[in-house]
Amino acid sequence: MKMNAIETALMNNPVRAAIQRHYEAPLLERLGGRTPGERVLEVGCGRGVGTEIILERFGAAHVTAFDLDPAMVQRARRRLRRHLPGRVALSVGDVTSIDTPDAEFDAVFDFGIIHHVPDWRTALGEIARVLRPGGRFYFEEVTRHALQRWSYRTFLLHPTHDRFSGEEFAAGCTVAGLDVDGRSVERFFGDFIFGVATRH
Repeated sequence: MKMNAIETALMNNPVRAAIQRHYEAPLLERLGGRTPGERVLEVGCGRGVGTEIILERFGAAHVTAFDLDPAMVQRARRRLRRHLPGRVALSVGDVTSIDTPDAEFDAVFDFGIIHHVPDWRTALGEIARVLRPGGRFYFEEVTRHALQRWSYRTFLLHPTHDRFSGEEFAAGCTVAGLDVDGRSVERFFGDFIFGVATRH
């Protein structure tokens, strides 16, 4: 599900980028370490801030990234042009049907995308499929607790059925073959879950 105009504006501003760089990325690094020299996938890349972070902070050798919205992919192309095509590959794509072979990546990053996906369990299965055994899934997700708030319901557009709690998201990872093993934390009164899971 694509973001509505309000959420698109919220995601494309310097405050969101600063939170990603200075809060989310350090927390995910503490939970799962860096990815030096690795092949990484980012699902739902938006305008490319997450891809920059994966390259610069996490040290990935190459990032493949996609987004459901072609306009966001074009923004990412402009932002990441100095890395194209050597270190970054960008495309329009769907996390429930990832166009890549099995066990292709050493790590997958999700900076708050899967709560937009009605069939989020299929998305987790696809992420597990494209990870090599021992590969890591880094995630920051918005839970049902947040999506039930008046502000989210009034101004933002999200799937209305089968939303997950932090515990349910971690359990979904396990079912998909991704072991969280205690490497997850909930923040902001349970509105967000951050974690790292390892592929069996």
